[in-house]
Amino acid sequence: MNYNNVEILFVEDSTDDAMLTIRALRKSGFSNSLHHVTDGAEALDFIYCRGMYGLRNVNDKPKLILLDLKMPKITGLEVLATIKADPNNRFIPVVILTSSKEDPDIQKCYALGANSYITKPVESDNFFNAIKEIGLYWMVLSQLPNN
Repeated sequence: MNYNNVEILFVEDSTDDAMLTIRALRKSGFSNSLHHVTDGAEALDFIYCRGMYGLRNVNDKPKLILLDLKMPKITGLEVLATIKADPNNRFIPVVILTSSKEDPDIQKCYALGANSYITKPVESDNFFNAIKEIGLYWMVLSQLPNN
């Protein structure tokens, strides 16, 4: 895979949730340039071109990061804080896609600079529609500054 053309970085440790989300993105036409990682450490390695992503061009940033919160190694909150504190990456839109509806999580994410906080709908039709809308808004409609 050419890691330099990734438009969506999807960070999700649950295999079932990942498969559902990837299927929804595929059905909506947004999966051609998707890269899925299963923990926060791998997400940061991808963004900062470390480890197995060491040959990736650091200037080829994803256009969108879909980020779960509760993950092994490094949590989604830590990934979000790292990205948004970095002047080279703070403009990458980060959409929190999580099952947590806890108000402290929502407040922390927005305080750290999350662009959106979406709880995973349990009912699959709502989930597919939510993923389609996320892809449409962030990949087609939203205008971002050039880094």
